Amino acid sequence: MSASAPGHPLGLAPSKIIAVHLNHRSRAAERGRYPAEPSYFLKPPSSLSWTGRDLVRPRGTELSAFEGEIALVIGARAHRVARADAAAHIGALAAANDFGVHDLRWADRGSNLRSKGADGYTPIGPVLIDPAEVDLADLRLRTWVNGVLVQDASTADLLFDFAHLIADLSATITLEPGDVILTGTPAGATVVHPGDVVEVAVGDTEPLRNTVREDGDPPVPPRAGPEERATAHGAAVRPLKAETEAALRRVSTATLSSQLRKRGLDHTFLTGLAPSRPDMRLVGTAHTLRFLPLREDQFAERGGGMNAQKRAVETIGPGQVLVIDAREDPGAGTLGDILALRALRRGAAGVVTDGCLRDSPAFADLDLPAYSRGSHAAVLGRRHVPWSVGDAIACAGVLVRPGDVLVGDAEGVLLIPAHLADAVAADALAQEREERYILARVDAGESIDGLYPLSPARRAEYEAGATP
Repeated sequence: MSASAPGHPLGLAPSKIIAVHLNHRSRAAERGRYPAEPSYFLKPPSSLSWTGRDLVRPRGTELSAFEGEIALVIGARAHRVARADAAAHIGALAAANDFGVHDLRWADRGSNLRSKGADGYTPIGPVLIDPAEVDLADLRLRTWVNGVLVQDASTADLLFDFAHLIADLSATITLEPGDVILTGTPAGATVVHPGDVVEVAVGDTEPLRNTVREDGDPPVPPRAGPEERATAHGAAVRPLKAETEAALRRVSTATLSSQLRKRGLDHTFLTGLAPSRPDMRLVGTAHTLRFLPLREDQFAERGGGMNAQKRAVETIGPGQVLVIDAREDPGAGTLGDILALRALRRGAAGVVTDGCLRDSPAFADLDLPAYSRGSHAAVLGRRHVPWSVGDAIACAGVLVRPGDVLVGDAEGVLLIPAHLADAVAADALAQEREERYILARVDAGESIDGLYPLSPARRAEYEAGATP
């Protein structure tokens, strides 16, 4: 890889670099899981680098990926620090890039040593930020690739704030002055290639800037399986079981609604949405996008470039449904044909919005099931500010969390909590078999008395396999 480097220009000399696995809600949504507690891995101090130095991936690899992050630099020794006192141990903040080569991960057995620990894989800088001069609870983090904004998040998106991380780590590991904690990356981290320039900025400070270059031989043969590719590209890797998906494609939303009602869930049907393709079934897991009401200054700040709407499309993975919270406002389009096509090419299973579709005639020819309140030619900036990806949202009167299962037919769209999907799908199949039996009997002229619902005697007959 790269030769050993002289001292860091900012004077950084950590005894350890600790990185958090999942800590932004939007990134957790990409991964399809929300940790109850933070987990960590170590990067060698020799991986430390700075602005202007190249990110060198080995020849023959292809899954080199950036992760824009905020680095905490410990200012005072922390040992068994209470959460209320933890912020006082932050000496400085800085932009960081937790760079890695994912087609080497297979040999790491979870350590990330080869894939993320190489020389130069932790650039930090180019300035240190005084924590007293910023709002730690709402500090902006942005990443650009070749000048295009690809990550835009805030510490308000963190699952575990800075104080939580310091208190948690210091309970068992003494943090020394100069130690670095990489606090996690938001949605949008993905693969970059030789020649790409990655920039990361915290707040309004000068960005950290590094160029990807290819050189040297890999320490182990690269291996790029489906999981490595999905992880590197930021896609979820927890699809529905094949048998569950097959069942959900066969049963109606009405049957699924009955099964959910039996389980005490009455608010799962997304009311007032119609399909653009009634001939197509929708089955997939939720990838959420939230719009807020138009405020012109906020749209000017957050509406352009790689805004939340575009990030949602560029981070959607195979089998996911883009679910848009437009506050049931039909006054503008919330997605057009270009972004819908991009979502389809990334493997999206469908689109659900409680606003309107733009370029709606094109959706009739697009092999992507889409549900909406109707059509509107105006762009979203007429009514909405694209705000966040990966949050719990409200869509058409239903609370939707990332990873929830969406099923749609010609009647509409229904949500199934992910942990219930397998059981609900199996029981719905059984219910529809029973209802086909009842329909056949009714069609043969029988009374519904004792037949709908099945009396004990008729159930015994049904279970014995009798047919009309």
